Amino acid sequence: MGTSEGRLRCNGADLAYRMDGPAGRPILLFSNSLASDMSIWDDQVAAFKSDYRIVRYDMRGHGRSPVVDGPLTIDDLASDAIALIEQLALGPVHFVAISLGGMLGQAVAARRPDLLRSLTLSNTSSETDKPELWEPRIQTALSTGMAPLVEPTLERWFTAPFRASQPQRVETVRRMVAATPPKGYAACARAIQAMRQTAILSKIVTPTLVIAGREDASTPVAAGERIARAIKGAEFIVVEQAAHITPIEQADKFNQHLRHFLAGAAKHSSSGAASGPAAASS
Repeated sequence: MGTSEGRLRCNGADLAYRMDGPAGRPILLFSNSLASDMSIWDDQVAAFKSDYRIVRYDMRGHGRSPVVDGPLTIDDLASDAIALIEQLALGPVHFVAISLGGMLGQAVAARRPDLLRSLTLSNTSSETDKPELWEPRIQTALSTGMAPLVEPTLERWFTAPFRASQPQRVETVRRMVAATPPKGYAACARAIQAMRQTAILSKIVTPTLVIAGREDASTPVAAGERIARAIKGAEFIVVEQAAHITPIEQADKFNQHLRHFLAGAAKHSSSGAASGPAAASS
């Protein structure tokens, strides 16, 4: 069992990364959400590190990856991930991503299917249906900092029962959100604000699992269903009693679905798959 950490220059950004688990095993590459860092996947690392080599990274302007000045697009973030996979000679990987990570994951899969064994898209969308919601958050981050955004973010990320029953877990996430560099948040938020990539989904041939949280108001069930319908053969799961950060709020269920999907990913065939998603709930 080995752990290593480092920072790598990828597509003009210095990306901090961490590897856990035995070398020589299939690789799970995790990509996190806006206003988070790689620790958002701690529950998954604990569950999978015995069987997989796990790689996590902080996207630019988050965690230990510095802010890069200038405008940013989802395609730029996808290029960061592609460069990381190539420079660390990781591919092909099982790409597991949430929210913003899932957005850039769609672009990676459409552009470079050779780098992926499978694609898991959790609590994400392919279109920003209400871009006007992002401007006040961006301006608040740039003018005041992250403090005013922390509690509204937690309310979107977790259901009220989870926030009440798991105060220590929520406090850990609260500190993570508060520590996000405002410029990093704003740049990535603008990338989300401008996102329009439903049209690229038909190019994805990688075996794909789409996971939605039943109570996720940020990327609702309909957003996940839209993705799953557009990707041939995609599996679609709705997790009950989960808001936006399903891998934390319902970690056991998320891990169960992910493990089952990974076990069967190699058996997927690009031919003869159903054209629409078969939805399941848990």
